[in-house]
Amino acid sequence: MAIKTRSFHQVKSDLAIGAMTVVLYGMLAAVFFACLSIPNIYLRHLNRTFATTLLTFSVMIVAMHAVYGGFDVGRKKSKPVISALIAGTVITDLVAYLQMEIMNVNENYNDTLVLFGVDFLYLMLAMLLQMGIIVFFVRLGNDLYFRFHPPRSVLLVIGDPDQELPLRSKISRYQLQWKVEDCVLYNAPDLRERIRSAEVVFLGQIPQTDKAIVLKLCYDLRKDIMCKAQLQETLLCNSRPAIVDDAPFLEMEFFKMSFYQRAVKRMGDILISLFCLILLSPLMGIIAVAIRLEDHGPVFFRQKRLTIRGWEFTIWKFRTMKVDASLHDNQVSTAIDDPRITRVGKVLRRFRMDEIPQFLNVLKGEMSLVGPRPEMLANIDRYKETYPDFAYREKMKAGITGYAQIEGRYNTTPEDKLMLDLMYIESFSIWLDIKLLMRTVTVVAKRDSTQGFQTPPRRQAPAEIQTPNRRRRSNI
Repeated sequence: MAIKTRSFHQVKSDLAIGAMTVVLYGMLAAVFFACLSIPNIYLRHLNRTFATTLLTFSVMIVAMHAVYGGFDVGRKKSKPVISALIAGTVITDLVAYLQMEIMNVNENYNDTLVLFGVDFLYLMLAMLLQMGIIVFFVRLGNDLYFRFHPPRSVLLVIGDPDQELPLRSKISRYQLQWKVEDCVLYNAPDLRERIRSAEVVFLGQIPQTDKAIVLKLCYDLRKDIMCKAQLQETLLCNSRPAIVDDAPFLEMEFFKMSFYQRAVKRMGDILISLFCLILLSPLMGIIAVAIRLEDHGPVFFRQKRLTIRGWEFTIWKFRTMKVDASLHDNQVSTAIDDPRITRVGKVLRRFRMDEIPQFLNVLKGEMSLVGPRPEMLANIDRYKETYPDFAYREKMKAGITGYAQIEGRYNTTPEDKLMLDLMYIESFSIWLDIKLLMRTVTVVAKRDSTQGFQTPPRRQAPAEIQTPNRRRRSNI
């Protein structure tokens, strides 16, 4: 009966959210055309310009829905959904606007292409109205969703007691979705009954053999499962089904990229990084002046990092810390309210502007636009002692953005960083790179994305001075 009731509520909420999605996208299109039709009489009637612009807008909004996730209320917090919808809508507006202005170049309207005339002002007005509509719909959508779906009872199944507090802490950030009612070790004698009383089962880190037993038990009892990603799950989830004779297999290729994918990825790295360096050069000049004016120190910060196959390279960033903090014996991870960060540095870190010089590393081929996060050498050596699998990140070039940079935080645990990076590596595709590049703009809306560690920085032993591109020992 409980399953039927939940299924009925799910159908009602799905219908309501689906209807709201259609209305939302319809209103976004209506606002765009209503504002732009004021200075453009061709958008007031059904004609070639109107039809082409409408088609462009429709195709782009569907594409942005695929990239950013669309009206994903109920599963995510309001802010990420709002920022994703706004990013997708702004891109859609700009593409449709550009197409419209190109069509306006004719003998009856404009002799030349005009991008920043009166039409642009009305485009800005449309964007502002659309942002207000998005905020209203997301807030309303989440309110309606959680009226149909109260917090679901959660059972934590863990491998040892130390896992309980971190799991509870993460789940507590989603109080509208889940409520932890119970916690149990995976080998408890009454495990079956406790699973039966829960709606959702969160599996922590437990031995693989026992995990398979618990998963089957949850499946038999028709329970939803959230399984903590470990190496085996990450590899299996990104495998491809293969049939050998009449036997089913799961195919997992070690080298994910073909020659053509490597060529396309490298070409994209060069073109996009070069474009961004040219486009952002005025901003880079302003940042450089601000850093110099604050403490008269160097503009750039350089540090050894690791990339593909364990190769070392020198990463470039805008300096965000005091000069003495940039010395090799002071290079440690930042903490919350770290006193080493300058006033200009706080602004740069908040909006990720300190990473703009990394486009130079991409141009040189030391990094890629998308890839595993480039960690400090001291951190990597320490992480590999605890997590030997950390070396698997070196299958691909370090990247400016990626799953770990978008979904994680600066203080995300090393193991979770590893799993996020492996999720990208094992599911690599050019389309995934495009999606992650476009989703990167939403990171600015995450205020905690650059949050430091809780404990104050710990001084490390001075690192050995290495020559650039010296190869370190790698397990790959």
